[in-house]
Amino acid sequence: MSAGPSLQDRDPRRGSGRRRAGAKKRARGSGGGGGGGRRARVLAVLKFAGLTVVALGFVGLAALVGMFSYYGSDPRLPTLKALSDYHPKQVTRIVDRNGVSVGELGAEKRTVVPYAAIPKVLINAVVSAEDAEFFQHAGLNYRGMLRAFIENVLRGRAAQGGSTITQQVVKTFLLSPERTMRRKVQEIILARQLSQTLSKEEVLTLYLNQIYYGHGRYGCEEAARYFFGKSVRDIDTAEAALLAGLPQSPERLSPRKHPEAAKTRQRYVLGRMIENGYLDRATGEKLAAEPIRLARETGPARGLASEAVDSVARFLAERGGAGEAVASVETTLDAHLQDLARQALERGLEDLDARQGYRGRSGHLAGKALEKYLAELAKAHPGALRDGQIVEGVVTRIEKDAAVGGKSGRLIVQVGAAEGAVDLSLEARYAKGPKALADRFVAGDLVRVRAAGERPHAEGAAPALALDLGPQAAMVVLDPQTRQILALVGGYDYRPGGFDRSQAAHRQPGSAFKPFVYATAIDQHKVTAATLVNDSPEVYESVSSVWKPQNYEKEEFRGPIRVRTALAQSINTVAIKVLSEIGVPSVRTLAAAAGITSPMPDDLGLAMALGAMTVTPLELANAYATFPSSGQRGDPYLVQSVGGQAIERPPLQAALKPEVAYVLTSMMRSVIDEGTARAAAGRLRRPVAGKTGTSNDQHDAWFVGFTPDLLAAVWVGFDDKQGLGRGEAGARTALPIWIDFMTKALVGRPARDFAQPPGVVVQRIDKTTGLLPAAGQESNTIDEVFLLDTAPKEQAPVAGAETSADKLLLNQ
Repeated sequence: MSAGPSLQDRDPRRGSGRRRAGAKKRARGSGGGGGGGRRARVLAVLKFAGLTVVALGFVGLAALVGMFSYYGSDPRLPTLKALSDYHPKQVTRIVDRNGVSVGELGAEKRTVVPYAAIPKVLINAVVSAEDAEFFQHAGLNYRGMLRAFIENVLRGRAAQGGSTITQQVVKTFLLSPERTMRRKVQEIILARQLSQTLSKEEVLTLYLNQIYYGHGRYGCEEAARYFFGKSVRDIDTAEAALLAGLPQSPERLSPRKHPEAAKTRQRYVLGRMIENGYLDRATGEKLAAEPIRLARETGPARGLASEAVDSVARFLAERGGAGEAVASVETTLDAHLQDLARQALERGLEDLDARQGYRGRSGHLAGKALEKYLAELAKAHPGALRDGQIVEGVVTRIEKDAAVGGKSGRLIVQVGAAEGAVDLSLEARYAKGPKALADRFVAGDLVRVRAAGERPHAEGAAPALALDLGPQAAMVVLDPQTRQILALVGGYDYRPGGFDRSQAAHRQPGSAFKPFVYATAIDQHKVTAATLVNDSPEVYESVSSVWKPQNYEKEEFRGPIRVRTALAQSINTVAIKVLSEIGVPSVRTLAAAAGITSPMPDDLGLAMALGAMTVTPLELANAYATFPSSGQRGDPYLVQSVGGQAIERPPLQAALKPEVAYVLTSMMRSVIDEGTARAAAGRLRRPVAGKTGTSNDQHDAWFVGFTPDLLAAVWVGFDDKQGLGRGEAGARTALPIWIDFMTKALVGRPARDFAQPPGVVVQRIDKTTGLLPAAGQESNTIDEVFLLDTAPKEQAPVAGAETSADKLLLNQ
């Protein structure tokens, strides 16, 4: 029985078709380079590559595990113990002689605050700027690390970081700044450990109290106080965004140094806050468009006495202790006197501003004159002004602030090829008076301004300027018996790190140098306080010039005049004649012995009598202290102890004979009793001595005055040495500041007289001739002080008689 037909037998067409297809397939397979062979090879390569990748992955994973195991077991791996007992670096506290804080120093100026004191808006800003997934991850953001790795590979440089806030805490507290594989691996290990040990709130507390914000400020509290003048508890959203952006690069992003960069960074943080849902878009965009607003940076930014704090910093650096942690420095300052000195100086300058009209424009230009001046200005200043550079610019427009009724705003000033802007709200000194500052200027006005790099300005806006309308001043207060510095004022609104005029301004002392001329002559027995010298015009010829010196009152001469009166009235011609008699070298020697340390060039000649050299206020004050200290010379000093260790000071050394110092002190009492400073006599009502000084063309005004135990020196002048204005001189400009200070400083102090040393005699003399009174003469006489053997022995003549003294006078 035959079998049934198969499915193939039933459909011969299908069977033949399969055979044909098989034949074709075999035919393709037998051809050279056929598709089937290529596919097989591709599959083989892919298989090999996959196996290679897997193998390399296992090798890499093994290497990674080994590396983490190796570095993780390193006995040098830091522990988290340091974070459990947080004691940040301390600042150096600077105190006055009574323990009153006058400022602080330190590379890390911080005030630690708890997490509860940190506002939520700052937390939101910080995590948005630094670590958006901070509250979700366990100390490490793997996606962020991978993203940063890819970005850096693509750019070929370290363009993006992947560190979390937790990692930054680890780097800041536990690891060195080196960039090695060991440090990075240890950072990751410790970040994981830290996340398991501390809460998110504790990590943020460490971060925000430790991180650097620039300008020596560490931690969010000190940063908020420095930039905004308020506690971090009180900052708003815009301020939080600014602070959150600073740690990336504190100096480059400083709103005080680089306001445009700071604004760009603030905008970035605000944008991230919007993306993360912490801030609505409308509010964020509004804040991004507003300028940065900072607190005014004044002296209190470094305490009551910024000048002294700067000086202490230099002192510590010079003795090699700049990097040491010094808990405290005790100074010789008196905080009360420091405050009085600053107030008196600033009031005096404000009075001078009002008197001379230094509260507005210095001139006005229009038409071709304006065009010419602007062209000259652009040629003179084609680029940006240097910080602190003074220019007489041209007001182009006034942008008044409607929010304050137009009383303030911005003054736009052409200062060369470019414009600058003065924020009038920061000009407290010149805002005084019945007329608003914004109403005192119109386009075309000339106005003195300086480049103010310390002031903020919005991105793209004109560079910041400050009004520099009136002069500056400096004041030094000493204890003349010890040379301790009791107060230093370096200028109006002195800023930390600024130009301290009290110690660094070299200016001509003018007539304030005359006491050293007379001291030399008295020491040489060439003159006495009673000697008559003819106040008369004299012509002095040299190889290159002819000099006819004048008194302050031009073409006014008094004739024969006693030396005491000549000093009291500051008579130039008499001082020059005395110097001509005793010689320049001898005066230079005595002045140097007393404390004048600045050069006194040989080519000064007789102009030395008029103070043609330059000195600093501290230098001149210290030299004057030689008189009330019985001729003792010493160096002025500010620091008494460092870290509780007293600084040894050498004792004062004899520089002048005590009797010479006393005679000069007595003569300088006449400056106040009857001379150029008599305005002080009625106010102080106690023994006081001093001397006014005015340099040529009224560039500098001085007064140095003292009691037996308190000395103060005041200088007033423009930094660029322009004249102070009509009628300004030592007696009118510097003396009122000194009187204002001394009347308050001496309250409660007993009145003391200057002690008369041995070697001084008191003799009654005739006021007109300086000789002994004529027989029976009672009127027109005074008591005068003399060194032994220098008192007059001849009597004044009876009216109409001639004496040898008269003949000598006539020949002068």
